[in-house]
Amino acid sequence: MKGLTLKHLRYFDALARTGHFGRAAEASGISQPALSMQIKELEAMLGAPLVERRAREIRLTGLGEDLRLRARKILAEIGELDELVRSRDGPLVGRLRVGVIPTVAPYFLPQVIRALALRMPAIELQPRETVTETLIAELLDSRLDAALVALPISEPDLREFALFSEDFVLVRAADEADQPVPSPERLKEMRLLLLEEGHCFRDQALSFCDISVGEPRYMMEGSSLSTLVQMVGAGMGLTLIPEMAVPLDTARAEVSVARFEPPAPSRTIGMVWRKTNPLAAQLAEIGATLRQAGAVADAGFSAPRGPIG
Repeated sequence: MKGLTLKHLRYFDALARTGHFGRAAEASGISQPALSMQIKELEAMLGAPLVERRAREIRLTGLGEDLRLRARKILAEIGELDELVRSRDGPLVGRLRVGVIPTVAPYFLPQVIRALALRMPAIELQPRETVTETLIAELLDSRLDAALVALPISEPDLREFALFSEDFVLVRAADEADQPVPSPERLKEMRLLLLEEGHCFRDQALSFCDISVGEPRYMMEGSSLSTLVQMVGAGMGLTLIPEMAVPLDTARAEVSVARFEPPAPSRTIGMVWRKTNPLAAQLAEIGATLRQAGAVADAGFSAPRGPIG
């Protein structure tokens, strides 16, 4: 189609993903009027509207839905073409778009940055922190090269590369340090503070305690592990956090930390990428580097084991 460019498709894809002109413009790095003009140009080329414009959001028309799927496929293939060119140059050079879940980013990302700077200085790391569901969608759309998530993902189009495993620990008020560690059955009856919906760590904590999603067994949901720990210190209940979060999140809170007796709840952190990614060999090498960084970091994560009750 005459006049149609990849720029039009990228701007439309951003609008379809965000459902909002302002957020789409911000994600695209342009002004809202400029993005709106690009969408109008695209609609003029196609001869029909792509979106229904509302006060606070947009809704795709039938044509818009069809174009969204086609544009995403085209952009994904263009992204892999770029990766194919980069893969021919041997060691990875240039940008590396890596997504990280929020319960890993503050604690492990510094080690990732240091390890890559030391072993692969030609890489320009571009991290993105968000929840697993969003990371997987962006991986499959070629908007990310790889992601650090809790395994398994069980997505047939993605390769999973385990980095390290870690236990969950119990965080409770400082004056409860000498009390027995509650069993999973006892935790069901206590004031358990959890992350808000969308975080995989929330689901893992619920699974360990054998609590169904609909059970109102907790007082509060938080957007970060740090918030939950601070609320525990204020006497609002108790929580579970991954072992890697202990040094950072408990340093300034009046809390105590204890391990569960085996079999303790745990998770495996891994790196995932598309199986069709031409950079697969380089990404596997990066995964091996991060596995070594994870082993070094894991040696520094510790929490005392308390009595079980």
